[in-house]
Amino acid sequence: VQLQASGGGLVQAGGSLRLSCAASGRTLSSYTVGWFRQAPGKEREYVAAVSYSGRNTYYADDVKGRFTISRDNTENTIYLQMNTLKPEDTAVYYCARSGTRAIETTPQRYDYWGQGTQVTVSS
Repeated sequence: VQLQASGGGLVQAGGSLRLSCAASGRTLSSYTVGWFRQAPGKEREYVAAVSYSGRNTYYADDVKGRFTISRDNTENTIYLQMNTLKPEDTAVYYCARSGTRAIETTPQRYDYWGQGTQVTVSS
């Protein structure tokens, strides 16, 4: 499966962005999917995940209440709505597909990755 992330950009603190991740090749609908991010000099970290059905969502503590993950299985696409952005949200954001239906928060449990999209939040 190929994942194509888009929607990143430069935004001022307090602003919003919506990331998209379109899949091709194979369906995402049977698997948990998630978003991760990696800032310069830091390890890749978990941001959010959504269950295969879309009914259950999970977030890292520092984005809870500001970010919303969703999926459209008919379009084979996942989204990350990011509101009230902070400078510390600056990173390359990656979408990924887990190999199972379990909710996973570690990158090693995801087997397909998009190429990443840069999000920069200015203060």
